[in-house]
Amino acid sequence: MQERTLGRTGVPVSVVGLGAWQLGADWGQVDEDDALATLAAAHEAGVTFIDTADVYGDGRSERIVGQFVRSLPAGRTVTVATKMGRRVAQEPANYNPDNFRAWNDRSRENLGVDTLDLVQLHCPPTPVYHSDAVFDSLDEMVEEGRFRSYGVSVETAAEALAAIARPNVASVQIIFNMLRLKPLDEVLPAAEKAGVGIIARVPLASGLLSGRYDEHTTFGADDHRTYNRHGEAFDQGETFSGVDYDTGLAAVRRLAALKPADATMSQFALRWIIDHPAVSVVIPGARNGAQARGNAEAAALAPLPEQTHAAVAEVYDELVRKSVHERW
Repeated sequence: MQERTLGRTGVPVSVVGLGAWQLGADWGQVDEDDALATLAAAHEAGVTFIDTADVYGDGRSERIVGQFVRSLPAGRTVTVATKMGRRVAQEPANYNPDNFRAWNDRSRENLGVDTLDLVQLHCPPTPVYHSDAVFDSLDEMVEEGRFRSYGVSVETAAEALAAIARPNVASVQIIFNMLRLKPLDEVLPAAEKAGVGIIARVPLASGLLSGRYDEHTTFGADDHRTYNRHGEAFDQGETFSGVDYDTGLAAVRRLAALKPADATMSQFALRWIIDHPAVSVVIPGARNGAQARGNAEAAALAPLPEQTHAAVAEVYDELVRKSVHERW
């Protein structure tokens, strides 16, 4: 498994990580044994970075991740990133020192550690990015030993650029995949220049880029791909990357013709992201060990040829750009 440095943390992490949202909630039920087996399979395949959040299952994902990490033999380490801020009304005033410490206490308890590796503000309201007091408070919490580094998970390119400009932001988590190319314009170059890590989330566009879905696919009532298609529960961009489902299917069918013969569609989509050196780690989710192992294997694929990257951009320009590019 190839490793890259996670921005200003200075920590090497596997280029393919694991997103643990599925292990908490909003993707249908995953029982605890299956969740732990998924984590074990990912780690055995070389994954050394896990991304979770306090809101995933209201702490369930954090608790399961913490249980798994504590079970590892001595000498086998994993970097765990969590997030805070989405368990309250999304008002800038709620991003204050008292709440930060309360949220942090809860995450440390859930994960079973005194010091967290990386804490990210979880897609906060846009004014938060421009508050010196917010980032001063995060700096103080690093000094207190509550976490080693902090970053921001963002919805928009403009928010990413504001975060990158902050001197102690170690990483920026952003949606980046073959259906969301806007980060290529400014965000990835700015992050690379500043030494800020990029964590690429929603890399498979909520499963669309796996190539397994069609017009007849249905999702459970407790799955955000049912209840958030139009942003009813949270930002629409988190579901199918904000792309209209039928448009996404059409784009994926075009992209499938570009897939290397030795790769699945998911692996092709992940390899496309890995080909961008500004990306520190890509964090596909998984619901079982087979998915986790298959995702990790994307790192072993050969880089895609330039003509493939050009063809991906052409599909985006023709089918997707007009609906998502300026929105996020």
